[in-house]
Amino acid sequence: MTGKVDHEKRRRQIAEALLRIADTEGLQSASMRAVATEAGVSLRLVQYYFTTKEGLLLDAFARLGTQLQARMQRWIGEARAPREVVTAILSCILPTDAESRRITRTYTAYYTLVLTDAEAIGKHGVSQPDLLESFLVKQLRAAREAGEIAPERDVEMAAAGLLAMVNGLGQSVLGGQRDGEAALAILTHHLDELFLPSAGG
Repeated sequence: MTGKVDHEKRRRQIAEALLRIADTEGLQSASMRAVATEAGVSLRLVQYYFTTKEGLLLDAFARLGTQLQARMQRWIGEARAPREVVTAILSCILPTDAESRRITRTYTAYYTLVLTDAEAIGKHGVSQPDLLESFLVKQLRAAREAGEIAPERDVEMAAAGLLAMVNGLGQSVLGGQRDGEAALAILTHHLDELFLPSAGG
């Protein structure tokens, strides 16, 4: 049992080193040797745990997803009404604090990578956003059934639009076009348009 724990600790140490490089320099700088240096281990050890760079990228990406999910769970924790859940999900994605800025920058590094690798898109870029969009659709559907959203609204289209908007807002915050407070105000404006006034906020 101790051996297994140590192996996982090593894998996490190496994967988190890659994520730090992705955050600060981009994945183009994340060679196996650079990851080894960042992790404070030998190149041979990195190659022992991850025989290919693709394997390391996938493992680190899964860990990044777990970090985002944990953040969402914290933000959703006290939400009760569907609008509160939707607001929490979308707000926690926006880069408004150190953790969310790091996560957004690192996801951007992965998106930049997959844009030049069509095969990698299926591995890196699709499954997690699809899961998030499906969860958001579920919350919006519950809100519509509860009378918080007009019955004629297409919640699938609304979910896709909200996520696309939040992703764009995130990039505009990272790029310095607006700050996090302004991005949240824009999000709130669009949620006010989607939810009926009686739904609250």
